[in-house]
Amino acid sequence: MVILAENIASSGFGCDSKAVVNILAHRDYTQRALILQEYRAMYSEDLTKRLSSELSGDVKRAILLWMPDPATRDATILHKALLGGDGIAVDARAATEVICSRTSSQLQQLRQVYHALYGAYLEHAIEFSTDGDHKKLLLAYLCTPRYEGPEVDRTMVEMDAKALYKAGEKRLGTDERTFRMIFSERSRAHMAAVSAAYSMTYGNSLEKAVKSETSGLFEFALLSILRCAENPAKYFAKILRKAMKGMGTDETTLTRVIVTRTEVDMQYIKAEYHNKYKKTLYDAVHSETSGSYKTFILSLIGSS
Repeated sequence: MVILAENIASSGFGCDSKAVVNILAHRDYTQRALILQEYRAMYSEDLTKRLSSELSGDVKRAILLWMPDPATRDATILHKALLGGDGIAVDARAATEVICSRTSSQLQQLRQVYHALYGAYLEHAIEFSTDGDHKKLLLAYLCTPRYEGPEVDRTMVEMDAKALYKAGEKRLGTDERTFRMIFSERSRAHMAAVSAAYSMTYGNSLEKAVKSETSGLFEFALLSILRCAENPAKYFAKILRKAMKGMGTDETTLTRVIVTRTEVDMQYIKAEYHNKYKKTLYDAVHSETSGSYKTFILSLIGSS
């Protein structure tokens, strides 16, 4: 790690950002943390600040997001996404995606790190920047401990499927409270089982029921929870596809998803992307990006 820190220092950053990219993109979090430590010991300087001053554009944002641990990374994303004026989130969908795709234990750690970094509670940021059923669901999902194992109670699964049917498709109007309660309190394994039971019993998918009974950010949050319970890799493959579809590319979303999922489930996301869109994720990103940013993001994805 001493040699790597020296290589970064001697790369000249702006003069040879390719060297920085090649070093950092191929190091896991433990190695990156050691590089940060060695760099500070050798040069009495924070490497992250140096990177921030020497790099620019999309590659700068991607590398700075790549450097910290997952909880710090998520806290940074949420702080930027929720820090809007007049009580409006800058990017409510990004905040929803992060919260609703993380496990209960990850969210508890995230809350602690957020408070340590910003001297404020994440719950207060959500309270200030969101509203309605969307806000209530995010707060409940963030703060409610959930079982993370594979076992499910089949009786409760059937009860929840019936409750959701009665709260939505069976009645005129929607009982949003029931949707919020079940989606925020149940484990991923349980929600996946509820989805299967719902389809088998009522002849319609729970996802379609959510789409027909809810709307806006509340709908997006419910779908995010449900899709991540069933297949998180497929969920993120779809988000990546949307970020690259049509005119232009949403680099912010592309960066967020690839950087946060590289050390989690990137191989599964690549498989789901190829299976659904008949094109490799590597090739899709290759055609939509350029320069050092392209090199960095493709290095994280990996070609195999």
